[in-house]
Amino acid sequence: MVGTGGSVAPFSEWDYVVFVGTILGAAAVGLFQAIRTRKEASSAEFLLGGRQMTALPVGMSLTASFMSGITVIGTPAEAYWFGTAFWLFGFAYAFTSTATAEIFVPLFYRMEITSVYEYLELRFSRPIRIMGTSVYVVQTILYTGMVIYAPALALNQITELDLWGVLVATGVVCIIYCSLGGLKAVIWTDVMQMVIMLAGFVAVIARGAVLRGGLTQVWEDAGKGGRLEAFNFDPDPLKRHTFWSIIIGGSVTWLSIYAINQSQVQRYISCKTLGQAKLSLYINLVGMLVTLSLAMLSGLTMYSIYRKCDPFTNGDVSTRDQLLPYLVMDILADYPGIPGLFVAAAYSGTLSTVSSSINALVAVTTEDLVLPLCKNLSQKHVSWMNMGLSVFFGALCIGMAGVASLMGSVLQAALSIFGMIGGPLLGLYLLGMLFRTSNSVGGLAGMIVGLVLTLWVGIGSQIYTPTAEKTNPLPLSTVDCNSTAGQSATTASPWTSPVTLTSQPDVRPLLADSWYSLSYLYFALLGTLATVVSGLLVSAMTGGCKQENLNPDLLLKRSDLICFSWCGQSEESNVTEEAGRDLHMEADNPAFIDYDMTSKHSEQATKL
Repeated sequence: MVGTGGSVAPFSEWDYVVFVGTILGAAAVGLFQAIRTRKEASSAEFLLGGRQMTALPVGMSLTASFMSGITVIGTPAEAYWFGTAFWLFGFAYAFTSTATAEIFVPLFYRMEITSVYEYLELRFSRPIRIMGTSVYVVQTILYTGMVIYAPALALNQITELDLWGVLVATGVVCIIYCSLGGLKAVIWTDVMQMVIMLAGFVAVIARGAVLRGGLTQVWEDAGKGGRLEAFNFDPDPLKRHTFWSIIIGGSVTWLSIYAINQSQVQRYISCKTLGQAKLSLYINLVGMLVTLSLAMLSGLTMYSIYRKCDPFTNGDVSTRDQLLPYLVMDILADYPGIPGLFVAAAYSGTLSTVSSSINALVAVTTEDLVLPLCKNLSQKHVSWMNMGLSVFFGALCIGMAGVASLMGSVLQAALSIFGMIGGPLLGLYLLGMLFRTSNSVGGLAGMIVGLVLTLWVGIGSQIYTPTAEKTNPLPLSTVDCNSTAGQSATTASPWTSPVTLTSQPDVRPLLADSWYSLSYLYFALLGTLATVVSGLLVSAMTGGCKQENLNPDLLLKRSDLICFSWCGQSEESNVTEEAGRDLHMEADNPAFIDYDMTSKHSEQATKL
């Protein structure tokens, strides 16, 4: 009987057909793009889709890139354990998309860059560019390994698919269409995978609503279980999720992802006009809100069904990230192919994120590390190098998947990684964009201070996990379970790794319940503020106020802001008529016109 615990039905033949068909379809997109663009084998075509993409596919790709298998599996589990507070991230998404579109996109777009870290060299120095690139590479490989491993682990124990076989298959498929088709293959595959992810959520919600007698009953069950109390205005920064931590900390965290992360920037600067680039971010916002809402409704549906028999406490699953796959096999096994659609949805998210990461890693490696040293490489050599790097980074991400098993809940771990590393990086960019007095010494010092603080608190919180008093898990029941063999499991800190679910260190240091218990959503804010403040102080002490001949294009302009752009109040006197048309979204991508990757760096450097 559904919702009473015990084993669930295995995958059927039709489920395997749907699942495998999806993976093969993704590979086919890469092959199609490779054949279609075989006569345009330039680096700009491979890494930026020829800079002629339009808003709709890019917007859907932006959503799919980070609304990954982690979202498919982690967000419903979040709603099940902690309620709907996570839904407030919709406000953070709105702020992030608007700020990125109206502040960061115009600056990066007019600079005609391929790697977002080119800005760091032009504004500060080459060592800072290399440092920023290196930090991003480490962050992306770790995150991508987690994206590959966590869904594979959860689904392996439900579907009986071989864990490492699935891991390798996932990586190989991504390598194929990344190395052959480049960014166009990644974007168009993301579009297909986004549709599949949403279809998987709809299938779960629809079937769950039928079993519970409608969505109204699901909502009522969630209310009785305390799952609808989203607005917690407690200002305590140690509380895991409050209104303030999600709105403030969450906004900064997602801004570090969308505004300066190469995987995202690489997409919107591939658009053929500035208007299309901005529009892609607003389309992305709609996609993010729809995906978030469907994921949360899936979690509430899962709670409604298991409100009296929690599979985790009952021992039917070993981690909370296995809850939604378990639910799918419990309620959809009578519909051959539908469980396979859900598995395809989770892996579609994984494929989209991995492919995006691989393509971005290739871009920053080529533009930031190789081409500045080897300026005489031909287009053919660069193209072969790009394909080789795709294979290398794909294999490396697969190898890093094992490390990700130590990170706990996939959703929190993903945001923690971006907070710890993305926060200081965001601070570095804001230091360069907003403050004319900041110099390379201050930038380097600020970045180091920010990283030290965020890594200190982030790693400490993994070792000394916050108590239930700080994380606020909601109560669960097993009164209607058929089997109670696993009731010894605790739910004190369900977002941590399986190892720490049953025990914590006997001796907790003084910082464990204060500094190490800081909400993971404040990691990015801490890193950003520490980088900006320390960077300005060091810059002031090392002659930053005496800087001259700083290229104004490297700073945020009034004309970049939508309020001045629309009202025609820009006071920039050196903007040409053509550039003005581009700012108002009518010109073709300037980086696509006479694009020359080997001379671009030297031309931009002479502007300084």
